[in-house]
Amino acid sequence: MPEIKLEHINKRWKNFYAVEDLNLTIQDNAFVTLLGPSGCGKTTTLRMIAGLETPTDGKITIGDRVVFDSKMGINVPPNKRKVGFLFQNYALWPNMTVYQNISFGLTNIKEELPRVDFEARTNMELARILAHPEEVVKILEECKDKNGKLDNTRAVLKCIDAFTISQFTAKRLLAYDFSKKDFTVEVAELKSKAEAAKAQNHLNNNFVFTDSEGKVQKVERKLTKEEIDLAVRRVSRIVKIGMFMDRYPAELSGGQQQRVAIARTLAPEPTVLFMDEPLSNLDAKLRLEMRYELQRLHVETGSTFVYVTHDQMEAMTLATQICLINNGVLQQYDAPLTVYSKPNNLFVADFVGNPSVNFVEAKGSQNKDGELELSILDGVKATFKPQKKLDLLKWFTDRDKEAADAAKALAEKAARKGYVEKGNKDEVFRYHISKVVEEDDSLKEEPVLTNEDFVLGIRPEFINIEKDDGLECEIYGAMPTGMESTIKIAINGFLLTGVVFGNTLFQIGTKVRISFKGSEIMLFDRKSGKCITLGKLSV
Repeated sequence: MPEIKLEHINKRWKNFYAVEDLNLTIQDNAFVTLLGPSGCGKTTTLRMIAGLETPTDGKITIGDRVVFDSKMGINVPPNKRKVGFLFQNYALWPNMTVYQNISFGLTNIKEELPRVDFEARTNMELARILAHPEEVVKILEECKDKNGKLDNTRAVLKCIDAFTISQFTAKRLLAYDFSKKDFTVEVAELKSKAEAAKAQNHLNNNFVFTDSEGKVQKVERKLTKEEIDLAVRRVSRIVKIGMFMDRYPAELSGGQQQRVAIARTLAPEPTVLFMDEPLSNLDAKLRLEMRYELQRLHVETGSTFVYVTHDQMEAMTLATQICLINNGVLQQYDAPLTVYSKPNNLFVADFVGNPSVNFVEAKGSQNKDGELELSILDGVKATFKPQKKLDLLKWFTDRDKEAADAAKALAEKAARKGYVEKGNKDEVFRYHISKVVEEDDSLKEEPVLTNEDFVLGIRPEFINIEKDDGLECEIYGAMPTGMESTIKIAINGFLLTGVVFGNTLFQIGTKVRISFKGSEIMLFDRKSGKCITLGKLSV
């Protein structure tokens, strides 16, 4: 499967940038989820790779083939990009059976394909099966009712799956009389016909026509009924819908319709499979089951999957890489657990995780030992110890240099002909501080921030209930779910969310003590919103 590369991709309508300067490499056989809030540019990015949307400028490469380049004037149409697309709406034809829905796209394919002698190939397949007739007899016995009458339709389906053949070959097979047990003559005759055709027409072992030098002969043609049926049966086995071939979409459940849509997308063997929120129409239980199916499908097909969702749980559980976008700008591109535990900025930390991360404003400075002496939660003294050695002064110097370089690059860009200023401006993420009594922040003036202003990001699982030591606080709310409880803790007018594992019951109003465990508490620069480092927090 090919690698997908996006270089300096922009997509704008007038001065609204749906995608801004996106650089992204999707590795071969990856399962990448494009994650972000509604309207952030996920679907637009997906549609641009697929060719359904034309970028304003930039370059897109799939494998070793450039499919879009604004400078070179290249724009390969979607049907030539060898990609599959699965939409939120399954878009199944209601007047067609499952078989017809899956095969519909295959009937329109016309491209340069190898010449195949299907008659010779079928003869060899029949010879192979008839050499062991007991296997067919066993299938026939399974397909008889209590009166001994054979269910032909069921027998055909079982033969298709058991011997990996088309329905046409299966029907030829069942035309033989299996009341006799010796098919030596028939096998010899079938093999003789196949070998004769092979010698006469210069066929290779797959019964494909070759020239005198052994090179495969190709002609522009449509797929035969045999090839279409084999493709339909192949994908139906993958998504387990072989028994529904004669049904109509209205006779299927939502999950079954979803499987049909996936099968239809897989049938042409796309090199890349694009999915735009395909599970959003399903109920919660079915959505969970389909996630497992998609994981299995990714492994079995070996295809590259690019999946759009705004559900961060879906992204975390499915992806090998998460591409998190906000306001058309790439925020982070990493493995799911890296995005969760080492977010690049406040937005990433807030968007990923359920329950959400606790943000705590802090003020303080670094001491000579490298630790930060902080004041948090309205007067609580705390110490933050970085995981690695941290030179905070250098970090601030690098931050300011990076901001100055970005401003300079933007000024140079603005001076170029044809530049359009971004109307949907990028801003530092406005995080939420949860309080017992919520205040209207819109009435407050923006604070003047210095290099002593920080924000701590504390995941709910990092809050530990203590027996003796720790901060004294009160249980404000508790939601037990069996194996764990999500609790709200009130301290000095602030609310923190914690997750406590086990079946302990918490009474609202109970006084408890808490501490912060682990070494992955996040320290953010409040001015830029960027993550400075991870470390331990003690109070």
